Amino acid sequence: MVERTNMTLLTDFYELTMANGYYENGMSDYIAYFDMFFRKIPDDGGFAIMAGLEQAIGYLDNLVFDERDINYLREKRMFSEGFLDYLRDFKFECDVWAIPEGTPVFPGEPLVTVRGPVIQAQFIETIMLLAINHQSLIATKANRIVRAAKGRSVMEFGTRRAHGGSGAVHGARAAYIGGCIGTACAIAERDYKIPALGTMAHSWVQMFPSEYEAFKKYAEIYPENCVLLVDTYNVIKSGLPNAIKVFNEMKPAKMGIRIDSGDVTYLTKRARAILDAAGLQECTIVVSNSLDEYIIRDVIGQGACIDSFGVGERLITSKSEPVFGGVYKLAALEKDGMLIPKMKISENVEKITGPGFKTVYRLYDKDTDKAIADVITLDHEKIPDGDEYEIFDPHIIWKRKKILNFYAKNIRVRIFDKGKLVYKLPDIEDIKDYCREQIDTLWDEMLRFENPHKYYVDLSKELWELKTKLIEEYKG
Repeated sequence: MVERTNMTLLTDFYELTMANGYYENGMSDYIAYFDMFFRKIPDDGGFAIMAGLEQAIGYLDNLVFDERDINYLREKRMFSEGFLDYLRDFKFECDVWAIPEGTPVFPGEPLVTVRGPVIQAQFIETIMLLAINHQSLIATKANRIVRAAKGRSVMEFGTRRAHGGSGAVHGARAAYIGGCIGTACAIAERDYKIPALGTMAHSWVQMFPSEYEAFKKYAEIYPENCVLLVDTYNVIKSGLPNAIKVFNEMKPAKMGIRIDSGDVTYLTKRARAILDAAGLQECTIVVSNSLDEYIIRDVIGQGACIDSFGVGERLITSKSEPVFGGVYKLAALEKDGMLIPKMKISENVEKITGPGFKTVYRLYDKDTDKAIADVITLDHEKIPDGDEYEIFDPHIIWKRKKILNFYAKNIRVRIFDKGKLVYKLPDIEDIKDYCREQIDTLWDEMLRFENPHKYYVDLSKELWELKTKLIEEYKG
């Protein structure tokens, strides 16, 4: 089968049946507003990290229905010829706003807002969720692992355990944004300039008559960076002695050992002592093998002597909680120049959506530059820097909080203007640096893995009043 490059139909089928329905009902030109947001932070963490926007932008900027798409839909015998003609002449014309990649984000906040003809705004739901859910999940998990490592390098080693090719490549990208120093995935370096890293497999060692010969041949080929896998047979009895012998003979510019099995706390302590006694204090110790933030935190607490970690399956799949759970919901319609707010009502309070065309402000303490709270407002509202501002809990009608001595920043940016891309995509290194800088604005209490401090994400008074008014109307 020929590889497909046009990914327009990477969508849920009901996006197409709804689009046909809108067309047949004369609703093609209705202007709708949709918000993408999420309800729960993975692993019960203190924050998530926004990622995947670049891939969503790439889809929208190349959105076209080709004849192969049209023929497929015609064969379904479910779509009118008028609708198929509409798709053949399709031109993306929506306005899109989003929170930039690398930003710490919280439940309920509109990560992306789309305004445009309802067929278009509804149709792009799937790709928005696919791209941003996946990469936000992996970036968030990677950052937890990086924070657990306490300044030690973390490499993403999960390519072979990822959920498919795009999961590996885009997962590597997200992990880099989250703080990893590189990836085992070679194509991620070719396409995204993420450093590709790696050493050897046990099979390399087994291919040679002896462990010593395997190490020596590797050192001859890679004298500038020689990291030897020492646990094929026995770390202490053979792996380390053979590695030390090769290091002393070959004197590589950079040298290290990797341990991929066993009790890493015990083995790395012993290895560090043996290497130091041999005068190889500069030799680094790399550890891999089914690691996550909790194991890393524990072995460091136990005094393990580790310089860097290679983390695979539990990072690239976010094994502990493999679903981000972002949703895409209608927030408003335009009719005769008027904005009509829309919201979903549910007996589950967390599933009640926010109405209207909204944006997000982040309020910072003037003295510390630490983030105090986020405020979801209606788009026309402005929050000036000030000495006092009152925010309202979105779920508890009587709960409110006063923010003091703050400055405000609208963290949303415009991406598309009537279908034209107006956002300059940042370099991956800039996104990674921005992510690190923004996490530094969070209080340490929010960085805990267990019971992190809850960050306020409340509503402006005007939005709170609109939401409560609509709830009362729907109840009636």
